[in-house]
Amino acid sequence: MASHTRHALHQLRIEVNRDPERFVTEVYTRMFAIDPDLRDLFGVSMAAQHEAFHRVIDHVLEAIPAATGHTELVELLAQLGRDHRKYGVEPEHYHIMYSALMGEFAELMAEYWDSETQQTISQAMMLVTGVMRGAAETATDPARWTAEVVEKYRITRDLAVVRLIAHSPLRFRPGQYLEVQVPQWPKVWRNLSSSIPPNPAGELEFHVRAVKGGTVSSAIVGDTRVGDVWTFAQSHGTLHVDRDRKVLMVAGGTGLAPLRALLIEMSKRVDNPPTHIFYGTRHPGELYDLAVLRRIASTNPWLQVTAVSEHEHDPWWINSVATPEELGIEHHIGTLADVVPRAGNWEDHQVLVAGSPQMIETTRRKLIIAGVRASRIQHDPVF
Repeated sequence: MASHTRHALHQLRIEVNRDPERFVTEVYTRMFAIDPDLRDLFGVSMAAQHEAFHRVIDHVLEAIPAATGHTELVELLAQLGRDHRKYGVEPEHYHIMYSALMGEFAELMAEYWDSETQQTISQAMMLVTGVMRGAAETATDPARWTAEVVEKYRITRDLAVVRLIAHSPLRFRPGQYLEVQVPQWPKVWRNLSSSIPPNPAGELEFHVRAVKGGTVSSAIVGDTRVGDVWTFAQSHGTLHVDRDRKVLMVAGGTGLAPLRALLIEMSKRVDNPPTHIFYGTRHPGELYDLAVLRRIASTNPWLQVTAVSEHEHDPWWINSVATPEELGIEHHIGTLADVVPRAGNWEDHQVLVAGSPQMIETTRRKLIIAGVRASRIQHDPVF
């Protein structure tokens, strides 16, 4: 790539990152000025949208001048194009985005803006909008689909299980997560993992914890009712099990869901590799699905289950459940990041980790220190 191209995109990235929030706000302001109806496609709060938009533009400006990684960039942009269909974005809207971006870039780069710089940046943005538009136009899966809540029950004051029946065939793989919109928060999307694999009956099950300050999770736990219709969009994630290597699974809290779905799917086969799952929570009474894991293990000798809790005893507000000891399951006190590396030699295992971003990062780091290759550790994206 010509040095001028690299320099122009590098300098543009510097200018964008001087004040990312201002940059994103100005781009959206330009878009809504061109077509005011675009504002109706998004929710009241656009904070998450702003952050995601900046991450993409920053990555594009870094990746295009790089010597490698262009295939991955095109794949990312194509996925974004398919994803944006859920907002109601139409092919003609990409020209509006291109115009808004170029207008803001020209202002940011006023000191450096000349015909060559304009052409370089224009080509980069035409790539971005062109790939996204093309992927959206050629997508075969529906932009949205729906499912109805048929059961909901609370496990603790901040944890609920929600079961739904889909109105159309399910099109995701066990272990993947889905983009979800609930009626209490229209136009706001969150990612949730089904705790059961896709099935012909269209059954879905989600384990949701109300996160402090989390509007959607709190609404699901507190306000979801039987008969509510949830809207779903694309599926994401690559968690999977290879059958040629022993498996270590590490599940923190509701991060159990995608790993549980994989275990249920695995239980349909007889040729599974030896699998050891560590299931951890803060208090032992929050190990709500331990009995289910025990039932799976009781008929599948390839599966071993270990319970982990940071505290030995429950606070008063947690309803009693069967303890690990009562279920005959080994129980360790501590964090997953501390317990798992000490519990065995995992160097020859494939590792799947699911839970909070902090738990994933800490556990991954300590497993690498313990000798596990980073390339053998799978987890969903951490934001």
